[in-house]
Amino acid sequence: MATIRIALIGMGKIARDQHVPAIRGDAAFALAATVSPHHAGLDGVPHFSSLDALFSEGPMVDALALCTPPQVRYELATAAIGRGKHVFLEKPPGATLSEVAALKGQAQGAGVTLFASWHSRFAAGVAPARAWLAGREVRGARIVWREDVRAWHPGQAWIWDAGGLGVFDPGINALSIATHILPRPVLLVDALLEFPENREAPIAAGLRLRDTAGAPISMDLDWRQTGLQSWDIEVDTDAGMLRLSEGGAVLTVPSGIERAEDREYAGLYAHFAALVGRGVSDVDADPLRLVADAFLRGHRKTVEPFHD
Repeated sequence: MATIRIALIGMGKIARDQHVPAIRGDAAFALAATVSPHHAGLDGVPHFSSLDALFSEGPMVDALALCTPPQVRYELATAAIGRGKHVFLEKPPGATLSEVAALKGQAQGAGVTLFASWHSRFAAGVAPARAWLAGREVRGARIVWREDVRAWHPGQAWIWDAGGLGVFDPGINALSIATHILPRPVLLVDALLEFPENREAPIAAGLRLRDTAGAPISMDLDWRQTGLQSWDIEVDTDAGMLRLSEGGAVLTVPSGIERAEDREYAGLYAHFAALVGRGVSDVDADPLRLVADAFLRGHRKTVEPFHD
């Protein structure tokens, strides 16, 4: 397969810290251009202030990786698909489920690859956790995803706007793992969402979920945790407890502990290249659907203001 010439759209923290090294470390890709109206580009790589400028003035590209806030991603993806480009969507894949469904249909009609990426599914412990749980009886699960928003999202005002998801921006990573490793589909029962009085997105949330056989699943999300951060999933089974910690990097089962090198974004790009090579898409909206269900069915509680 020919090298995939890819443009990186949005040059914020996640693009620089994760996407750029992953692209440059994968021989299947060549970083052909970057686009951002707000951030500088990279030395030696053509940079443009808009997608229109890239298409009218820039080098030829085969694919785009969209690392913008989700609220503006649909229009960019539609423009790219309309020009026959493959599209890699950073998580979450859109601001709404309707947008994601529309993009999936557009990509299918255009014959291009659309990849709704969930980087946490490529954490080292996730694939072996999924394999270990297959064929076992799940009796319940607990998810605790607590972190310090000031440390992980400094100055990112968009994340507090409507559509920015708030604490569900990291929380959706946990849901992407849970929906991937658990043998049965996951459903929302109810939720409590805590909104700072000066923000449009929640700072904390508690979810009650269950699988389709009735096994209870609890989820505790909070952006106010300082000190040690918590990114843990525990699953009770008929064969003992499985635990994923450090965001899925460390797997603990009754027989021992597994830890391997972090290659989340390298795994994402390897998968994207394989999808392009096969001419297929991968658009799983289940994690976003559970977040939407939480906003739809959740009770709202107003809490003290949040200031960066």
